[in-house]
Amino acid sequence: MGVTICCIGAGYVGGPTMAMIALKCPDIVVNVVDISKPRIAAWNSDELPIYEPGLDEVVKACRGKNLFFSTEVERLVAEADIVFVSVNTPTKTRGLGAGKAADLTYWESAARMIADVSTSDKIVVEKSTVPVKTAEAIEKILTHNKKGINFEILSNPEFLAEGTAMEDLDKPDRVLIGGRETPEGQKAVAALKAVYAHWVPEENILTTNLWSAELSKLAANAFLAQRISSINAMSALCEATGADVREVAYAVGKDSRIGPKFLNASVGFGGSCFQKDILNLVYICECNGLMEVANYWKQVVQINDYQKTRFVSRVVSSMFNTVSGKKIAILGFAFKKDTGDTRETPAIDVCHGLIGDKALLSIYDPQVTEDQIRRDLSMNKFDWDHPQHLQPLSPMGVTKQVSVVWDAYEATKGAHGICVITEWDEFKKLDFQRIYDNMQKPAFIFDGRNVLNGDELRKIGFIVYSIGKPLDPWVKDLPAATH
Repeated sequence: MGVTICCIGAGYVGGPTMAMIALKCPDIVVNVVDISKPRIAAWNSDELPIYEPGLDEVVKACRGKNLFFSTEVERLVAEADIVFVSVNTPTKTRGLGAGKAADLTYWESAARMIADVSTSDKIVVEKSTVPVKTAEAIEKILTHNKKGINFEILSNPEFLAEGTAMEDLDKPDRVLIGGRETPEGQKAVAALKAVYAHWVPEENILTTNLWSAELSKLAANAFLAQRISSINAMSALCEATGADVREVAYAVGKDSRIGPKFLNASVGFGGSCFQKDILNLVYICECNGLMEVANYWKQVVQINDYQKTRFVSRVVSSMFNTVSGKKIAILGFAFKKDTGDTRETPAIDVCHGLIGDKALLSIYDPQVTEDQIRRDLSMNKFDWDHPQHLQPLSPMGVTKQVSVVWDAYEATKGAHGICVITEWDEFKKLDFQRIYDNMQKPAFIFDGRNVLNGDELRKIGFIVYSIGKPLDPWVKDLPAATH
């Protein structure tokens, strides 16, 4: 009998990761469990609950053979040799550390449940992004409830990028496994390493102590987000001086020590991890009395917020300083192309800014449902990361000013302006002459992703604003959009 794996949490991390393990390790039985019946039903259907290129094929190849999705959480956890915990670790919305610290409620209840139902030794693997020293807390819960059973805790952070998650799982840059430096700890590390070694070259599987593994994940996301905030800070300076951020980024990226990735100026970064992980890092630094370090990383998030505010200010000031009652098309709502994920997407803050100025929004995104968009616009910050039944219901206020449509031409018809928020490839292929003819004049385009050809659009007659590019005379003559 081979190893049995059980993963608690059938979300963006648990589902794809376990599907890949099942595909690459036909000798291992992989169970993915979740208390949400609709979510498990979706994993067992033809319509998977998340969209990720390549995921469908992998799930369909393994489901029913050595990959199973179930709500029988306790039974399957009890039977497993290795238990992955992949539950949400949202930012706390109240209490100690609100707005920064991670909320470990779901993690703790998972740990207590593992301790309650286990009748044999287990390796417990942290898969969620968790703050440093979580393993220690989890260890305490397990060891104080162990009834003569041994638990070994490992940290195995995920480094998946949405839109390429299956590729990242198939050919990871590195797999990181952190464990205790005791004989039992090292044995547990070796057991998990053996699973990944089915397809990952030995030199790409890194083993560290627990704290290094936990911190490496936060550090990696902080460094990536920092690059985006660095180029976005430069984009504001480029607009002020007539430089072109694309040219600056290209010149900077040519330096082999820096490299070209993550140097695209935009309306801001989004996604479930960057902001959450940096705020977590800030909180850990503050708890350890490292105020200078905390302030340094806080600035990365502040520049991101500034960039979104600046974009809204540009829109409003360009359109005669008022968007009240004007239709504005929002093209794209997901936080980046090739995913339906809207967590922390800059679209939310941009829409809120325009709604606050009484604009009428018409939103189109090829992958995001109307229900999701309305929920996102009516939620408080950080609420998205809690289970759906705990999220507040949509207030009617937002609904009147927002319509969600199913194609870009419908969104832009009769609009005064267009905001491109997500860099979907299809937006580059739109017939902008047709769009221009059906818009109010003057017709504005605000390209928050620098995906459109500004010169071509100007020839058609649009007034164009691209982030970090030399400004149109029209935009230039307006008071500088700073706040």
